[in-house]
Amino acid sequence: MRKTLNFLPPILMVLAAGMLPASAQTTWKVLNTFHVGGDGGWDYVTVDAPNHRLFVTRSTHTQAIDEETGKVQGDIPGQIRSHGVALAPEFNRGFITDGGGPGAIIIFDLKTYAVLGKIAAMPDADGIIYDASQKVVLAVSGDGNSLMTLKPDVDPGSGKIDAPIPLGGSPEFLASDGVGKVFINLEDKDLVAVVDLKTRKVEARWPVAPGGHPVGMAMDAANRLLFVGCRNPQKLMIMNADTGAVVDSLPIGTGVDATKFDAGLAYASTGDGNLTVAGAQNGKWIVLQTLKTAVSARTMGVDEITHKSYLAAAELLPAVDNARPHPRPDTFMIIEVGK
Repeated sequence: MRKTLNFLPPILMVLAAGMLPASAQTTWKVLNTFHVGGDGGWDYVTVDAPNHRLFVTRSTHTQAIDEETGKVQGDIPGQIRSHGVALAPEFNRGFITDGGGPGAIIIFDLKTYAVLGKIAAMPDADGIIYDASQKVVLAVSGDGNSLMTLKPDVDPGSGKIDAPIPLGGSPEFLASDGVGKVFINLEDKDLVAVVDLKTRKVEARWPVAPGGHPVGMAMDAANRLLFVGCRNPQKLMIMNADTGAVVDSLPIGTGVDATKFDAGLAYASTGDGNLTVAGAQNGKWIVLQTLKTAVSARTMGVDEITHKSYLAAAELLPAVDNARPHPRPDTFMIIEVGK
């Protein structure tokens, strides 16, 4: 996941908040803020709802964190630049994308957190998910412009990824419909690529306009809707997953990274410290609430059992020469949001 953060000046944030629909309901709030601390930045948050834990990549290591207490249950070492985690519970395995160096996928034991092995991947291995219906791990290579697939029961010592699927652009995150199609954001092309896992080919590329630079991706598989978080322009795009037609376009904050869908609602977390909650009313999608969280809380996961959201954040040091601000040491936190 690209970690470029841009922030709105406070006055513009106030103006943007004033543009929310009058019917928006203020029902979500920050329930807890857990101080986790430790070294490293962070990227994706993956929720293991049945076991009430979060997996958060922390640059050179990945932490398993208790949802209810914020305590670290396990710490998986050995990464150069970790990005995402996919969970395959029926195989008792987790998979971490390591985008540093030549690229790798780390395989670990879900119960003991022991590293089982490392599979060579393409450079800039980034977004990763597990498609349980197709029994396949799906990961993207930003620099390699490709989708990588991996069998969840692969030999962790000698196994290999399958032949990569060229995408024709730089991918960011992805979603599966559970019946053989994968939807992938091509950030540099302002497109969503549609991949057929059976033919292993891109069958369509859909524009995300009026959004741009698509990053976050989530799906309502039952209703065939895609939710795409875009950075420039800053939009939450709702798209038809069969045709690519834009259903609705909603305003969000600056620096989106994560887009989630749960129980009829869509969520977008942005680096300027806003969590946008959207829902459908009278056949039209609207912003129900924009909740202030914390500056830098750009990635998130949603527990589909408790319907709570968990955002990763840290205090930031002052930016130098317009570079991306670095986290203040030992300030990493998990923010719990719910009704």
